[in-house]
Amino acid sequence: MPAELNDLSAFVAVVRAGGFRDAARVGGVSASRLSEAVRRLEARLGVRLLNRTTTRSIAPTEAGARLVERLSPALGEIEAAMDVVNAFRDRPAGTLKLNVPGSVARLVLPAIVPPFLKAYPDIRLEVIVEESFVDVLASGCDAGIRYDERLEQDMIAVPIGPRVQRFATAASPGFLDLHRPPDHPRDLLRFACLRGQFTSGAIHAWEFERDGEIVRIDPAGPLVVRLGAAADLSVSAAIAGLGVVHIFEDWLRPHFASGALEPVLEPWWQSFSGPFLYYPGRRHLPAPLRAFVDFIKG
Repeated sequence: MPAELNDLSAFVAVVRAGGFRDAARVGGVSASRLSEAVRRLEARLGVRLLNRTTTRSIAPTEAGARLVERLSPALGEIEAAMDVVNAFRDRPAGTLKLNVPGSVARLVLPAIVPPFLKAYPDIRLEVIVEESFVDVLASGCDAGIRYDERLEQDMIAVPIGPRVQRFATAASPGFLDLHRPPDHPRDLLRFACLRGQFTSGAIHAWEFERDGEIVRIDPAGPLVVRLGAAADLSVSAAIAGLGVVHIFEDWLRPHFASGALEPVLEPWWQSFSGPFLYYPGRRHLPAPLRAFVDFIKG
């Protein structure tokens, strides 16, 4: 890509990421290199494109915003044109970037990633774990994986992983020896419970369902962890006898098998649909993404 196009691409990446550091992390280049590219572009055009703040964040000027608006589809077409040559290779090559929540990285991808990469050895997979919903294009990713309630309407969604999952509730045998097992979800209000917290700071409510009756409770307990990778801490705390945990059934199944945890209120466990791979609808998909979509459909 000619130098001017590299600078334009760097500028768009910085605006999408909201700062030089985040753009550098996504793109695998240094923040100083991106800053130099933007300065060259501003000097060449003779107009300021970014407003830099004392908090190291940036915002495009009116001229910068108009430039990004016109550049984004053009750069997308250039990337697509470069990727077309993949069709003439014996097998797809390139980088595939996925944005996924921790539960998917922990419970869904381990069964998919190894056979996919063995089938496509020229593809490099980058997995970025984030709990909040993000604009996959703005984050520099090709696609994301989320559950249906968090999908944007204009995205193409393809089922990936188990089609039905459940939230399960559990406690250690020692904990249940000291407390009478609950008969109803509301009984958990008198138990020590190990809670999960969204990135927004909100505490995840526990929801149960049986014979059409839905019960939502907000129990208290000694531990609150950020949902995602830190959920392993709440499971370990439950095994240690600190309280009741409520999380994906797949997360707890090995501990049920070992006897470290016992199911609680199983008739009330709520089912929900499995995750989806989502990506923008466009005529030409990058070859690595197309290979991944075909792989999970197959």
